[in-house]
Amino acid sequence: MTEQLRLMAVHAHPDDESSKGAATMARYAREGVEVLVVTCTGGERGDVLNPKLQGDPAILENISEIRRAEMERAREILGVGQAWLGFVDSGYVEDYDPADTSKLPEGCFALVDVEEAARPLVAVMREFRPHVVITYDENGGYPHPDHIQCHRVSVAAFEAAPDPDRYPEEGEPWQPLKLYYHVSFTRRQFVAMHEACLAAGIESPYAEMLEKWGADEGRDNSDRITTQVVCDEYFVIRDEALRAHATQIDPDGFFFRAPLELRRKGWPTEDYQLVRSLVDSSVPEDDLFAGVAQTAGV
Repeated sequence: MTEQLRLMAVHAHPDDESSKGAATMARYAREGVEVLVVTCTGGERGDVLNPKLQGDPAILENISEIRRAEMERAREILGVGQAWLGFVDSGYVEDYDPADTSKLPEGCFALVDVEEAARPLVAVMREFRPHVVITYDENGGYPHPDHIQCHRVSVAAFEAAPDPDRYPEEGEPWQPLKLYYHVSFTRRQFVAMHEACLAAGIESPYAEMLEKWGADEGRDNSDRITTQVVCDEYFVIRDEALRAHATQIDPDGFFFRAPLELRRKGWPTEDYQLVRSLVDSSVPEDDLFAGVAQTAGV
């Protein structure tokens, strides 16, 4: 009997899994891969971003329970497993500088020592035994304290999980074979979707954003992309999972302004950067598991 391929995606908050890599996970799950989302915090300090739900005191009073319920619904839609690490949301800090933690609330995730914070992730990694791990880059994808900490903890756990001398009480060592970073919301992607809208003769919802972005290519990380997973067939599932996070996502907001078919046509992939590999695979890739089956005997 061959072993099942396994994919782990490590995220900072509930809803991050649905805005970054959701269609990829939905595709692999339906192709028989076992997929696990690991959520570092409960999103307790997240604002209510859906204008239709803002101002309801009952939501603010029960935000932790609500966000857990939203995560459960999104998990079901995506067809994946999910584990909580149990850390406390740090909240968003404007112009966050990781060297200055003075604005962070006591006891939050971003203030936990990385060695300590990696422990529960190592335990989950050794239990689930992923072949591939996905997380954020060193900037967190964007500079939210929890996203940057999620990057640090994910990389630390990836390196520690196979080492029998580290966290020996957290299970048998396991060597993940590949580590990827999400490469999301690139300028190249938005230009492609903008042009798809114009070609279809409709007003582009990306025009104003691209105008503000300007010609500053230095803000773009498209050149980090090594791996593009075609998953446009699963964008409808991604949209449904996003909407399940009702406190965080405006159903009429930015993510959904362009018609689904144009988003599929303009940019049919979700994109990643391969940063660690213990298998023979060459870039560019179109599969996160390229080279894994041969090495893992799957």
